[in-house]
Parts: sequence; structure tokens; C-alpha cells
Amino acid sequence: MNPAQPKIHLTQAPDYHDIYSNSVQIRVSVWDFLLIFGRVHAETPEQVNVVNNAGVYLSPQQAKALWNILGQNLAQYEQTFGTLALEPQPPKGPVH
Repeated sequence: MNPAQPKIHLTQAPDYHDIYSNSVQIRVSVWDFLLIFGRVHAETPEQVNVVNNAGVYLSPQQAKALWNILGQNLAQYEQTFGTLALEPQPPKGPVH
């Protein structure tokens, strides 16, 4: 028998705000994952700038839960809108 699930009430902090990101850097340590969200824009063909806007630390368990839910949502997205293609890109930033 499953215990009753608690009722979850979501609120937003007074300083909450949405950001747009087309860049995510990931840093990993034994204790956590750090997702750094930013925006990429090309100044010239030779110069690409990344402006980082927010960093979010996740426990390994929360990172895996995010991975699972993103996978489910991407599968549904591709089923509706078609397969997403990515160009191969080298990793950005250090991996700890």
C-alpha cells in the first residue's frame, strides 16, 4: 500500500524571474551538479560571446530526476513536431 502523497503548494519567490537561455554549461563534482544558463551571440564570425545569467546547483538525485523528465518531454515533443537534430559541439567549460 502506497502512503498518501502530500499536497504540494507551489509559490514563486518575490525575486523570481524567467530567463531565456541558448547555452547550458554543466560542471560536476562528487556532491552536486551546477547548470549555468546563458545566452550565446555572435559578434563576428570569429567572435562568439556567452553571457551567463544564472547558475543552478542540483543534487545528483535531482539531476537524475531532471534528466528523466526532460527525456520524457523531449520524446513527446519529437513525436508531435519531429526529430530534433543537433550539430556536434565540443564540451564547454571545465568538468570537475
